[in-house]
Amino acid sequence: MPNDNNLSNLNIENQKIVENSELNLLESLIPVIILMGLLAFNIFFVEDQEWFGAYTNQYILLMGGAVAAIVGFYNKVSFSRMIKEVWENWKSVFVPIMILFLVGALAGTWLVSGIIPAMVYYGLQVLSPAIFLPASVIIAAIISIATGSSWTTSATVGIALVGIGSALGIPPGMIAGAVISGAYFGDKMSPLSDTTNLAPAMAGTDLFTHIKYMSITTVPTIVVTLIVFAIISGNIETTGGADISNLLGTIKNTFHISPLLFLVPGIVIAMILMKTKPLIALGTGVVLAAVFAIIFQSDVLSGLSDSNFNAVINAILTDTNIETDNEKLSELFSSGGMNGMIWTILLIICAMVFGGIMDAIGALAKITKSLLAVASSVFGLFASTVISCLGLNAIASDQYLAIVIPGKMFKKAFEDKGLAPENLSRTLEDSGTVTSVLIPWNTCGAYQSSVLGVSVADYFVYAMFNYLSPFTTLLFAALNIKIKQLVKK
Repeated sequence: MPNDNNLSNLNIENQKIVENSELNLLESLIPVIILMGLLAFNIFFVEDQEWFGAYTNQYILLMGGAVAAIVGFYNKVSFSRMIKEVWENWKSVFVPIMILFLVGALAGTWLVSGIIPAMVYYGLQVLSPAIFLPASVIIAAIISIATGSSWTTSATVGIALVGIGSALGIPPGMIAGAVISGAYFGDKMSPLSDTTNLAPAMAGTDLFTHIKYMSITTVPTIVVTLIVFAIISGNIETTGGADISNLLGTIKNTFHISPLLFLVPGIVIAMILMKTKPLIALGTGVVLAAVFAIIFQSDVLSGLSDSNFNAVINAILTDTNIETDNEKLSELFSSGGMNGMIWTILLIICAMVFGGIMDAIGALAKITKSLLAVASSVFGLFASTVISCLGLNAIASDQYLAIVIPGKMFKKAFEDKGLAPENLSRTLEDSGTVTSVLIPWNTCGAYQSSVLGVSVADYFVYAMFNYLSPFTTLLFAALNIKIKQLVKK
């Protein structure tokens, strides 16, 4: 998630978990079953997944929220309480929504300024198909560790890597999976990450104990991920390798390519490393790129509009398509600007409606408590925590809630089993932080899909680090490997 360097802005640690004694488990699950059923019907039986037009998933989430509200009314939950929880959810995603708008503007201005084309131009000469995917994992991991933000990583080097890989003929889903794997590894292991600070706060341990203990499961998972991507890269059949010289020539003829263009992404990354708020850092990136576009790419801008200023404004706000004599590059050199983020933002807003009402009627607490009730063994406790985090990522559509609610609910259970709190904090990260990006309507899944231009369905199977992490933590629990005890018996 975006690292705003100030968790108090979200007040997520102090969030009250709503409980409702009137509600039973079956009633809690009714909205979830209907939501999942409608989404599954849309995916498997509706052509182009446009049952209600382009915004089908948004309508389905609102319908799920309406069903949850009916269940709430039946169980004596007031309308005002539901509205209050929805409003709290909307407030919590205000900064991410602003970041999404800025990322759209960033993509547009970085395109017309020649920054993205320059990244592709130089990247094509350095990154060969044989090493591209594991190199993408490593590059994304380094940037994410340094910035503490998987979102920033995708918005900067992630966009560039997808562009370079696509020009080489590597499927975008593979590239996005590699970028996301590396970005979330770095997000987990960085002391600058908000979720890496939040998880130990919920479990009752300190930050660096949490990071050290988390490396026990995280490092083997990223090693396996790198090995698999290395094997894929070594055997992949690409179509772009043979005509790299033609691609380079086309880029060079279309844009003014210069190493000076890298000043803009360098400044943005430096600002984030200095703990500048993402809104300010990304906004600076947009302004600087707009200036660089006017300085370096006057020919490109004149081909897009009757004035350079109008061309830059259009790149920030609406669609931009730069035509070249290469079809592959023409597809690559297009951007939707802020307008291209509207679908994703509406998806997040609708997901927050569903999650807010589910929280208000006490359904989230009821489902989590039911999982806790069946956790009789140590492994059962770990498994229940993992399932709770996965479920809340899907139901509440928010990464923070998938850490906070299980963290609060399961804390005492881990203590009662004689387990050190870092067991819980590690499990929260292994299953809550990283799987959020695998849910299309979760804030993280919607963001990454929009920014990288690849659907969740396309990158899901390749985001190996993200779906292997919960399996790794369960494997270690089942085999009792490095399960730290609170008190020696």
